[in-house]
Amino acid sequence: MPSGPRIVAELGRPETPEETADRKAAASRAYRQSKTFRNLVAALLVTMAVVAVVYFGVPRGSLQEREEADVAAAAQSASASLGHPLLVPTVPRDWRANSARLEGGMWRIVYAPPTGYVRVAQGVDADPTWAAKMLGGFAPTGSVTIDGIVWDEYAIPAASRTDTVSYALSTAAGSDTVLIYGATDAPTAATAAMGVTEQIRTLREEKR
Repeated sequence: MPSGPRIVAELGRPETPEETADRKAAASRAYRQSKTFRNLVAALLVTMAVVAVVYFGVPRGSLQEREEADVAAAAQSASASLGHPLLVPTVPRDWRANSARLEGGMWRIVYAPPTGYVRVAQGVDADPTWAAKMLGGFAPTGSVTIDGIVWDEYAIPAASRTDTVSYALSTAAGSDTVLIYGATDAPTAATAAMGVTEQIRTLREEKR
């Protein structure tokens, strides 16, 4: 037996065609919104699963520490190409050599002692102003004798410098100039200076 128009309890009467169309449209919108939300949740879960696979599946480890410079080997190679003897400092075992290379007419080694850093530079056939130029124009503040070698001493105040260099020593070595400088103190720089004493004497003897 065919049924009559649908009676809506809230209205107490049959729906009009417009009300039926509106009800169906609202139900359709609700369904689409529900489906969109479910799709969004599914996509989020898939994304999280991919991230988890990448995170847990890809091998990870700490960055490999840079290899320490072989100062003696680098000096031998550079000296052969330059045709000039180059310094190989004797330093404490806990000083790490970060680099050792020839830069134009300068041989420079960078050490990392327990605190700060120390550079040992050899200006080959350097002019008398070379050390001051390397230190940004600073003049010596005094002198100090280390292992019988007289060194010009530079105490560089923090307010006057544009880098981290706080202390330096320089001395002539034949036709060269040796400069020890860095973010360091007098005792640490003196340790580096003692490590090149005999080589400086040799360079001085060769000039005679």
